[in-house]
Amino acid sequence: MNLDKRQTLCQLLRRAGLYLLAFLKWTLAATALGVLCGLLGTGFHAAIDRVTGLRQTYPTLIWLLPLAGLLTLLLYRLCRVSFSAGTNLIIQSVTTNEHVPLPLAPLIVCGTLLSHTFGASVGREGAALQLGGSIGHNFGELLRFDGDDVRVLSMCGMAACFSAMFGTPLAAAVFVLEVVQVGSMPYSAFLPCVLASYASFLTGRALGAAPMRYVLPHGIPPLELSSAGRVAALAALAALVSILFCAALHQAGHWAEKLLKNSYLRIAAGGLVMALAAGVFGLYDFAGAGAHMIQRAVDGQALPWAFLLKLVLTALCVGTGFRGGEIVPTLFIGATFGCAVGPVLGLEPGFAAAVGMIALFCSVVNCPLASLLLAAEMFSTGELGLFAIGVAVAFVLSGYFGLYSSQRILFSKIKRGPVEGEAHSA
Repeated sequence: MNLDKRQTLCQLLRRAGLYLLAFLKWTLAATALGVLCGLLGTGFHAAIDRVTGLRQTYPTLIWLLPLAGLLTLLLYRLCRVSFSAGTNLIIQSVTTNEHVPLPLAPLIVCGTLLSHTFGASVGREGAALQLGGSIGHNFGELLRFDGDDVRVLSMCGMAACFSAMFGTPLAAAVFVLEVVQVGSMPYSAFLPCVLASYASFLTGRALGAAPMRYVLPHGIPPLELSSAGRVAALAALAALVSILFCAALHQAGHWAEKLLKNSYLRIAAGGLVMALAAGVFGLYDFAGAGAHMIQRAVDGQALPWAFLLKLVLTALCVGTGFRGGEIVPTLFIGATFGCAVGPVLGLEPGFAAAVGMIALFCSVVNCPLASLLLAAEMFSTGELGLFAIGVAVAFVLSGYFGLYSSQRILFSKIKRGPVEGEAHSA
């Protein structure tokens, strides 16, 4: 063997060794992080179910919601963590490697549990993303990984906790890869995010966690021109609802700050209005995340105005500072909207609720691939043609609005080339 061939062989072996070491590093780190987040995420999910059951047994607990808000804010102040630190900080840390304070993880857990115990109209995925991102970020710093690898582990933690909370591991992994910079997926993080997400999912299953699954009573209609047109019309309307929802969420905080400068008064007032809505008008179904209302909508039962009321109450609670998230309320709004409007368009209400859920989810997070995978996992189906039409229409017509102001949309939705600025915060 001549010298050139020997050098080429050595280079190939060296390169193969680097790939193998990287594979082993990420397999070990991502799997360990996934198991850890699976344990914590499953425990957190069980705790939310427990406190939700407690609130439903004792509905008068909602009158203590103003005190729960005050306690949440006080905990952040005592731990010297900015009350504005949330999902946007986690997303920002993935692109800038900004330090995520370690106390953020227990704070978001405590804050979300307080919100759900006493009936704030919020979700739980914000807590999952912040919990996982905080754990992953600090786990990477503990292992003395470099800045790029710390960002990857932050994404792994986000995917793992999202997977543990929803039981949708593939959608969780792709969602985290897609949500930070729409149009530029970091494929180098694909392996660790998938490993962490599935490790978390399997850990949750071993502990008895039930994934978020829905059965459509009448199945999915065949893909025909008529059904495609009806789904496209529903998705277009869902895109308009998403713009309204995003605008309401962002503006509610600005309006609340102008109306009440003091943050303690602001969160207490928000809790009081929510308590009055539930206690006086009997709107207890709109307290908490409202997963049971999603099930009713998929079963074909939803009040025509339920989506609008949930939208307003979620904007109120999030805008005044209650911890939790917006994704489950998004699914609530999408499902009830689809169930109410679908029959008018000629769609079966349960299937329309499913399309509404997925279309609205895509509209507010700007993640079409993750939305399709969410449909596949939530409804246990491979018949994604109509869902794909709904996702595509909603993605384009929702414009550049989104839940997360730190999210960047790199490319135009309507023409080839980059887009100026970031996703609108309304």
